[in-house]
Amino acid sequence: MKQNITLTRRGFLASSACALPLGPASAETTWRPLFDGKTLDGWRAIHRLPVARNPGGPSPAKDSPRYRKALRSKGDWKVVGGAITGGQEPRGSGVGGYLITYEKFADFELSLEANPDWGVDTGIMIRATGIGSQGFQVLLDHRQDGNIGSFFGNGIGGFNTRQFGFKAKKDSRGQVVGMTPVAYRDLSPQPDPGKSEATWSAGSEAFLETWRFGEWNEIRVRCEGCLPTLATWINGEKMASLDTANMIAEGYDAEAVATLLGRAGHIALEVHNSGQGDRLGEERWLPGRVCRWRRIRVREL
Repeated sequence: MKQNITLTRRGFLASSACALPLGPASAETTWRPLFDGKTLDGWRAIHRLPVARNPGGPSPAKDSPRYRKALRSKGDWKVVGGAITGGQEPRGSGVGGYLITYEKFADFELSLEANPDWGVDTGIMIRATGIGSQGFQVLLDHRQDGNIGSFFGNGIGGFNTRQFGFKAKKDSRGQVVGMTPVAYRDLSPQPDPGKSEATWSAGSEAFLETWRFGEWNEIRVRCEGCLPTLATWINGEKMASLDTANMIAEGYDAEAVATLLGRAGHIALEVHNSGQGDRLGEERWLPGRVCRWRRIRVREL
């Protein structure tokens, strides 16, 4: 099966989906900001629309409860104290949204700082289509049984590469003060199949030694190739990598993904839905919680 995917990729690299001209390679690349610290210029809020699990699959009907719920809000996105904050609008409504760049990016490194409240399920979409819901997601699930730094396939097969999770660590008053690890086999609910020899993770011990609970953390993402090789770093520590051309996962079709996403896509920040109709219920995004983002910059490769 791996061989078939690899051969598909070789044949596909010459096709129109990978034909975007990237310009001459340069050893001297420059970081540039995607957020000016004051406004949302360069970004726009959009609905978090439900999509087909796989490219070309059946999409949720526009008159379905999930679709109608998504149209109620685009999330609450604003700049507070030099940082973008993302939350549900209105608070506790269970309706999420995306904040997506107008610009598209092909091969790049992205660096940003995030400070999420406990009890939020967010993420960083890369190579996303214009509706935001289709693309590779870097997980930032700062909640019970969550994971940060691994990858999820939004609308491109639903694969989930996390190999560990974490749960809340509470003090004597019941306040969440940190996280403790949860083995993959004990995660609830179990993520969909997605791990293969093309996936690597530093593991829970390395993550918990690196992550600063309740503080700002730098997340860096590298995306390179038509069917990209992805890698993440947290506070300078490499956390995970994924070869999407050679990954083997149930429902994942590398050629169909490359056709859907093309050679370049948007970057988006997520506020997840929660509550009724979501498999994690209110735990997906606790009422009134937000994620904060700052120092967002990109370096094109």
